[in-house]
Amino acid sequence: MANNQQTGPRIGAVVKDTKTDHFGVVMATIGGRIQLRPIGGGLSWEAEPDGIEALSSRQELTVRLAALNAESRREA
Repeated sequence: MANNQQTGPRIGAVVKDTKTDHFGVVMATIGGRIQLRPIGGGLSWEAEPDGIEALSSRQELTVRLAALNAESRREA
């Protein structure tokens, strides 16, 4: 039987890159590296799996809300 379990964060999850201290949305895992994109959009970056910290649902909600608030201030 094949093992279809995904290792690492799921696509679309918000995680913290502990090496850069930035939060990002997981876009893909390619060649063992995690591809992240800023929550509000922008240039993506790659991170090592051991430098990724999963967030709790509450932490993810807080980070997403902060990004939305920052975006609304830029548009005002």
